[in-house]
Amino acid sequence: MIGEFSLFNDRREAGEILAERIEKPRLGNPVVLVIPRGGVVVGYEVARRLRAPLDVIVPRKIGAPGNPELAIGAVAEDGTLILDSNLIDYLEVEKKYIEEEKERQVREIKRRLNVYRRESPRLEIEGRDVIIVDDGIATGATISAAIASVKRRKPASLTLAVPVAPPSAIEKLRGKVDHIICVSMPKPFFAIGQFYRDFRQTTDEEVVRLLEKNRKEVMKT
Repeated sequence: MIGEFSLFNDRREAGEILAERIEKPRLGNPVVLVIPRGGVVVGYEVARRLRAPLDVIVPRKIGAPGNPELAIGAVAEDGTLILDSNLIDYLEVEKKYIEEEKERQVREIKRRLNVYRRESPRLEIEGRDVIIVDDGIATGATISAAIASVKRRKPASLTLAVPVAPPSAIEKLRGKVDHIICVSMPKPFFAIGQFYRDFRQTTDEEVVRLLEKNRKEVMKT
């Protein structure tokens, strides 16, 4: 019963449950892309089960002027931009603001990628079966930018896999990927954290540790 009991104890358990839902035989040459920070814990478990390499993709929200928590769009590492034109028109957001905010967020994305990847190069995904993983979806704004960016890199197939999301967000995203795997789509849905007993913030150090652990595991197989 949502509201009284959590769906998942923590992100690790969510990742284990999500991994069980993925049809391994359908994926010939999989790679898992995770959205930091929380998505890395979930995605690591998926990659471990598939014996697949793990990498990060870092979309960033474009916040409204004076209200950074209100997303008017999102941007990815390569500058791929997804905008909510209706909200932008309603708020009368100037194009100059959007461009400046986009550039600022891309700089932050690159800074974070340097922290997470260290000396490791970005994984090549062209012609591979890509699975994008996060710890949950709220509105779908940032995940849409991630999807659009990944598509430009020409994967063989694209799967979105998350433990929990509202039905409305899943419906908006359904036509943007080849497959969607979502463990639960509860109503009402207020925030991702309400469905985890332990939703403490994942640290940068943990992200780096899991990426390095995955690289060592993949090298052994």
